[in-house]
Amino acid sequence: MADYRKLQDQQLVHLLQNGSHEAFGEIYKRYWALLYRNARKMLQDDQDATDVVQEVFTLLWERYPVIEVEISLSSYLYSAVRNKIINIINRNKLKNGYAASLQQFLAEGSRVTENEVREREFAIEIEREIANLPDKMRRIFELSRKQHLTYKEIAEEVNVSEGTVKKQVYNALKILRFKLGSYFFLFLMFVFYPFR
Repeated sequence: MADYRKLQDQQLVHLLQNGSHEAFGEIYKRYWALLYRNARKMLQDDQDATDVVQEVFTLLWERYPVIEVEISLSSYLYSAVRNKIINIINRNKLKNGYAASLQQFLAEGSRVTENEVREREFAIEIEREIANLPDKMRRIFELSRKQHLTYKEIAEEVNVSEGTVKKQVYNALKILRFKLGSYFFLFLMFVFYPFR
């Protein structure tokens, strides 16, 4: 019997795609705590972080025959957690936005909320920081995050290798994470769901 602890992530993914409970168990043991800490840091709530990670692993098991891990298993799992957190933030934002808007409307007869002003200011700050990226990096980043092109499509568009595209997107995210500081996670939400 194979020692699943010694297998590399890619081998575990292959076994998982073939329905291996043992491979799933090893992935769970290997990544649960790491994903939980990441989610906990972003959500600042133990139960929400636990729920997010459990949901990601539930979906991983339910969709094992069709999962596509393009870069690495860790990247796939971290992206899945990030997307779940974005959904939570959006749901909370909608609830909070509605409550704030209603309260302000009742108090002042206006639908303009302080949150909308903050969102607008934050959107402007994000666009300013993206505009400050080096030209080639900015173009690649915008094709990736705003036009949602694949790395391959971007590589063909700007006539560079896929590796260069990946590196440029990684470097752009690194710069923006530094520039936007603690608001970086909110930045990701605005990139995928821009303020209109």
